[in-house]
Amino acid sequence: MIRNFSLRRKQINSYTFSMKDFLENQSDNLFLWVPFLMAFGGGMYFNIPWNPNIIIIILGIVTAIILLFCLHNRGVRAFALFLFGFCYSAIFTQIINTPQIPRDLHNLDVCGTVEHIDYTNNKSRIYIKLDASDIHAGDGTAIVRVSASSSIPPPNVGDKIRAKIGLFRPNGPDGPETFDYARWAYFNGLSANGYMNDYDVIAHASGHGIATLRNSLHKSANSFLADTLVLGYKNAVPKSDSSTWTATGVGHVWSISGFHITLVSAWLFAIFYLLFRAIAPITRRIPARIPALICAWIGLMFYLFLSGCDVATVRAFLMATLVFMAFIFGRNAISVRNVCVAFCIIFLINPHYVMQPGFQLSFAAIFGLVWLWNDVRPKMPNNKILKVIYTAILTSVVATIFTTPFVIAHFYSMPIYGLIGNLVLLPVFSVAIMPMVMLGIFTAPLFGWSLPLDVAEKIYQFTLGIATKISSMPMATITMPHITNVALGTIIIGFLCLMFIRPIRIKINWILCAVFFAIGITIICTTQPPVFYVTHDHELAAFVGPDNKLEFTKSRASNHYFTFDTWKHINGEDARTKNIRRAPVDGVWVYKTQKFTLAYIQKFVPLMRNIEKLCNDDDIDYIVSFFDVQSKQCNHKILRGGFVIYPNGKIKYLVNSRPWHNPPE
Repeated sequence: MIRNFSLRRKQINSYTFSMKDFLENQSDNLFLWVPFLMAFGGGMYFNIPWNPNIIIIILGIVTAIILLFCLHNRGVRAFALFLFGFCYSAIFTQIINTPQIPRDLHNLDVCGTVEHIDYTNNKSRIYIKLDASDIHAGDGTAIVRVSASSSIPPPNVGDKIRAKIGLFRPNGPDGPETFDYARWAYFNGLSANGYMNDYDVIAHASGHGIATLRNSLHKSANSFLADTLVLGYKNAVPKSDSSTWTATGVGHVWSISGFHITLVSAWLFAIFYLLFRAIAPITRRIPARIPALICAWIGLMFYLFLSGCDVATVRAFLMATLVFMAFIFGRNAISVRNVCVAFCIIFLINPHYVMQPGFQLSFAAIFGLVWLWNDVRPKMPNNKILKVIYTAILTSVVATIFTTPFVIAHFYSMPIYGLIGNLVLLPVFSVAIMPMVMLGIFTAPLFGWSLPLDVAEKIYQFTLGIATKISSMPMATITMPHITNVALGTIIIGFLCLMFIRPIRIKINWILCAVFFAIGITIICTTQPPVFYVTHDHELAAFVGPDNKLEFTKSRASNHYFTFDTWKHINGEDARTKNIRRAPVDGVWVYKTQKFTLAYIQKFVPLMRNIEKLCNDDDIDYIVSFFDVQSKQCNHKILRGGFVIYPNGKIKYLVNSRPWHNPPE
């Protein structure tokens, strides 16, 4: 007995010693959790359905700072970082205070300055900076985005114009935990979007500034490849081609990010390195790489501004900056710590970036690749050709694995042949299309020589043919179910455990990753989609029919153009299918399920004829009307606002009361 007790005590001491070693082994990686704790706090703020009191928020951020710097307990510091992310997001929301229009406005005569133009293949989107009072949005200045058809030649950036426009309020979410365009517009400084019928130029642009240069290069190059790969106009690619590139998994090439920054920085460094190597007075004093890196960084910063400073481009530029600094000072150039520093900087610039697809996809890919080559360090074949092929395959596989949850969460589909597309098509963009476009965008305006752009166009058409064949293969794209925030957060934690937890004896990081992945997948598989949907204004509603397909009260609705696709995605349908319209009976849609019966009325006459009968009918549980109905007798039946109803009868209302949804009175 004494021997057994002694043996058990030894085992306990050994376990305690192992746990102590394990915790001490994580000390070097604790900083890596910092950006994610802040991001989770910011994500919670953006998704809660209520507005925290500003006084409580200020007290919260003061508390977070005190806990962070005065206490050394790891758990308390983790909570402080989460609280800081939450409160910082709330304060940032109050500070930017983007002006918002109180209602849709039509036939407005406004004067403003053209700040930016986003060119597409069939129209122009013109960003106009004007007085907020001109659009009834309060004081200060506002920026509106109006679309002009191809028949209206766009003005120049910097022109002061008088225009006749119509404006619409940005719509809120169409379903629970779906894209909130109103929130996106608020945090990107956009007060409203609409259309422009006509305009007159009051004063022409002075011809200075990066925006004017971008506009000039666009006109002189006259190439959608230059617009997308250099100038950062995301919608310039023909719409018919975009779906093909997405299906092949290389749609990211049309958003300037790490792929483009890597190519440009490599070219710039090579040019300046060879140049400085030829200047002996410099290389005798300092290594040629140092002035080459500095000059390459300046050129890269110019490319950043020339491309429009999108969030993915800013992330890639910050990473490149950290890499350049590491090379200059002789430190480890590529590390997860550097990625986390870039993450923190971008979060502090605008915390809402963590909610945007570009940010999430960009960081997911770079975290996965840095983890692969820094921590996993796979064995490479000795043959140089096999090494290149093996590297390309591993890079594509890991980037695909790390970005897939975010692709599904935002786009509800998964390209099955993405690996093939990346291996076959990306090298063509790297060694042929991108260099030709970079050369042509400067030779066209300077020398009138557009041959490089013409060559790039022909290579593009050849590459598009290959992409079309890949996308036409069976099951090229699979429609995926809706991923809730809880499920996505759980999967993210699984990735973090895999990357940041250092095991000692057993692969605890892989075990935790598998556990969190299993929990996330279980949540996705067990979450049932709603059976009834309705917009905030009750103009459009949808019912799940007997074949589990959505049936709409309208086949189209201009105010809710994207709502059809969102609801189809949530229901697990392909958005490209035709909208099915359910016909009403005497102007009333009656929807029966095992848990509830609902009546929806869209027009005034059927409402007047049937409201009393519906109120008195005990079989009718809910009444939804396009018109506001006030009735003391059946007020408990009348549902208002945007909401969905699940198969079990649970009603979930759509959030529409945050600062980005409601302009101040």
